[in-house]
Amino acid sequence: MYGEEQTDNSLSYPLLQTEADVNPKAYPLADAHLTKKLLDLVQQSCNYKQLRKGANEATKTLNRGISEFIVMAADAEPLEIILHLPLLCEDKNVPYVCVRSKQALGRACGVSRPVIACSVTIKEGSQLKQQIQSIQQSIERLLV
Repeated sequence: MYGEEQTDNSLSYPLLQTEADVNPKAYPLADAHLTKKLLDLVQQSCNYKQLRKGANEATKTLNRGISEFIVMAADAEPLEIILHLPLLCEDKNVPYVCVRSKQALGRACGVSRPVIACSVTIKEGSQLKQQIQSIQQSIERLLV
C-alpha cells in the first residue's frame, strides 16, 4: 500500500475520486480531458500574471468585472465556502466550472497548497486569448 509506485499514467493530474465521491452540488464538473486543458491553461495564465488564487480573490475579480472564467475544486471542504461563486458568475455572465481535485488545482496555480477556487483574468493583448475563448466555449457547452 504505502511506498508502492503507481503505474497508472493515464493523466498527469491525479483524479482522486470516482464519480460517486463527488458532491452533486459541484456543477458543472469537467471531464478528464477538459480538466487537463483547464489546468494547463491555469498554469499558463499564472505564468502570464493573469491568475487570482483563492475564493476571496476570485470573488473580487467577479465584482470588478475582470474575470474571464472561474475554476472551482469539487473537493472543497465544506463545499458551501465556494457555492456563492456560481451565483455571482451567473449574475456577471462569466463561465464557471469545477475540477475534482483542489490539490491538482493548487499545483496548476503554481503553489504547494491546495487551491479551492481561482479566476483567470482579462488582460489586453494577451497571448492566451485564443485558448481562453476555446475553454470558455467548452465550459458553456457543459452548462447548456
